[in-house]
Amino acid sequence: MASIRTSRSRRSALRHSGILLVGVALYGIPPAGAHEAMVVVPAPMLDERTPGATMETAVLAGGCFWGVQAVYQHVKGVSRAVSGYAGGPREKAVYEMVTSGRTGHAEAVEVAFDPRIVSYGQILQIFFSVVHNPTQLNRQGPDVGTQYRSALFFADPAQRRIAEAYIAQLDRARVFPKKIVTQLNDAQPFYAAEAYHQNYATLNPNSPYIYHHDRPKIEGLKRLFPAAWRADPVLLRTSGG
Repeated sequence: MASIRTSRSRRSALRHSGILLVGVALYGIPPAGAHEAMVVVPAPMLDERTPGATMETAVLAGGCFWGVQAVYQHVKGVSRAVSGYAGGPREKAVYEMVTSGRTGHAEAVEVAFDPRIVSYGQILQIFFSVVHNPTQLNRQGPDVGTQYRSALFFADPAQRRIAEAYIAQLDRARVFPKKIVTQLNDAQPFYAAEAYHQNYATLNPNSPYIYHHDRPKIEGLKRLFPAAWRADPVLLRTSGG
C-alpha cells in the first residue's frame, strides 16, 4: 500500500505499468473521485446568469486534474478546459514541486464556458455528480495529499453565493453520507500545467489509470447528463508535448 501512496512522479509510473490496478484489486481502492453509486445530485436551487455575458470562467479542483479536464471537455458550452495549479505561488506552480503537497497548490482545472448554454450552477452540478467525491478530505481514491483536495476558486461574488447555497442545499438534503468538505476560495491566480498534462485522459483513454479512474467519470457524464454531453471533446491546443 505504501508504494501506491507515494509521490505523484512514482504514481505516474504506476499508471502506465498497470501496477496500480493490482493495488486496486488487492486493497479495494475506490476509483478516484467516483461515488459508490454515481447519480445526479439535485440541481442548485440558486443559479444566476449574467445578462449579456458570453463567456465566464470557473476554477475547480477535484483530485487528479486529468479526469476533471476530460469531463469538462465533453460538456456543451465549454470552449476551453485547462489543467493547472491554484492556491499557491507562481514559483511553485511546477509539477515536481506540487506533488510534494507542500506548495499550497491544488491540481485544478480552469473551465471557460458560455453561460447562455451552461450555467455556473450546472458546472457545479456536474462537479458534484460525476467529477469527484466531495466528502473525501485531501484525497481522491488512491491519490492522497492536499494537492488533491476538493476546492472551488471563485471568479466573482456571484459564484461564491451560488456555491455556498448549493453546498448547504446538498448537505441539508443529505445527498452524501458524509458532510461536503469542498474548500471555498476567493479568486486566486491559476497557472496552466505542463503541456504533457493537457488533454491526457481524453487522448489516452486506455491507459490503466485513466481506464479505471477517469473513463467512468466521462461515461457518467454521458449517461447522467445527456443534454449536456458533447461527443467531440474540445481539446486544448498546446505548444509542446
